Amino acid sequence: SLLGRPVTAVEEFSLRVAEGEVLGIAGPNGAGKSTLISLLLGYLRPTSGTVTIEGKQPRAYVEQNGIGYLSELVTINPNWTAESALSRFATLAAIRPADARTRVEAVIDQLGLDEHRAKKIKALSKGNLQRLGLAQSLLREEKVMILDEPTHGLDPVWTQKFRDIVEGLRKPGKTIIIASHNLDELQRVADRVAIIDKGRLQRLVQTGYDQTAETAGSYRVAVVSGAEKMKEIFPSAVDVGGGEFEIPIANLAELNAAIAKAIAAGVMLASFVPARSVLEQQFREAVGETS
Repeated sequence: SLLGRPVTAVEEFSLRVAEGEVLGIAGPNGAGKSTLISLLLGYLRPTSGTVTIEGKQPRAYVEQNGIGYLSELVTINPNWTAESALSRFATLAAIRPADARTRVEAVIDQLGLDEHRAKKIKALSKGNLQRLGLAQSLLREEKVMILDEPTHGLDPVWTQKFRDIVEGLRKPGKTIIIASHNLDELQRVADRVAIIDKGRLQRLVQTGYDQTAETAGSYRVAVVSGAEKMKEIFPSAVDVGGGEFEIPIANLAELNAAIAKAIAAGVMLASFVPARSVLEQQFREAVGETS
């Protein structure tokens, strides 16, 4: 620290991220995510332990290879235009002049910025500024990408398109790290999510569904007809209104048995979805939230 007593921001954190993986990082405010990203980018050096990218110190790796990076807050000279900003970033990224125009046009198209290219940065909406930040992170097609709150400020349409962009970036030799408070997004785009709290890795979650998992949870069931039978069949079901019920279950086998029982009793179901995603349930358990 500059003043006062030193503060340990990240400790007892051990994790290997594979090539071709999309890793999410989630945690409460002040959990240590920003410090972890600063370590990965080489802005900070660990006081103990090691951080390496392909066997190199982060700063050395960045200087030799580069990293695609989107900061949490996109800050660009307000008097630049969107297009000139991307051209400047291409120069800073050491893209050959002969290729820079092509790459700038490619990311403008990819992020839907054509109608905004001549606008000054100060005239861009929060969402469009975020898309510009994403565009600059994609200029060099780096092997390693670190995106900090990439969907912050994006509308639902571009949030969905961001998922498509991530899927398009998936390659065997590419590694993407996404830090976000949006657990639903991480559930959709990440292979694993590291849950960090109080500077420590609390849990590493696979985002797919595990049929053997015993983690208790609830499912929201929408009933078209036969709602009057639900409480009789499932005494623990909670009527949340609008023909929907929340049913506690222990695992997917129990859920399927419950659905079969309801259908056999003549209940017509419209849908059933997790009241909380796998990741949200694990996050709440990992950081000690029970409500």
